[in-house]
Amino acid sequence: MKTGSALLLVVALAPAAGLRAQQPAVSTSASTWKRPAIHWGKWVTLGAAATLTALAEREHRSSQREWDQLLQICLANNNDCAIGTDGRYVTYQAELHYERSIYYAHRARRRLIGGQLGLLASAALFIADLHSGTDQPKNIPFHAMEVTPGLGGNGVNVGVRFAF
Repeated sequence: MKTGSALLLVVALAPAAGLRAQQPAVSTSASTWKRPAIHWGKWVTLGAAATLTALAEREHRSSQREWDQLLQICLANNNDCAIGTDGRYVTYQAELHYERSIYYAHRARRRLIGGQLGLLASAALFIADLHSGTDQPKNIPFHAMEVTPGLGGNGVNVGVRFAF
């Protein structure tokens, strides 16, 4: 009797479970996360490129300021810009301004290269985001004009639709 009840229960629940072909397809591809990652990633990389470029400009200004101070020392007294046998400035202040100028210039270069790489990545993501996988673009939702055959076959109906 218990076997009959179990069999009856299985037969009763089988239609509710549905067949495998009736189940919705589960996407195992990475496309579920790729679209948002590309869409938002292009803006993140563009923001990073702009930020790194602005930081590079700031570092360049610091380098230029240090270089100008070195030039002021040299213009005030040419002996303060003498270079020793080791290739360094003899005067401590002149060497300090020179080293700071080089330091800020290197920082500016690294940030500028990072900004250019970010801009390149952003351009690649903008191009990748253009591919939507359909024949019609997703970003043009306005399809207002509609032309259909007229009633009776001797004309056409033209309608305009506005969605609010």
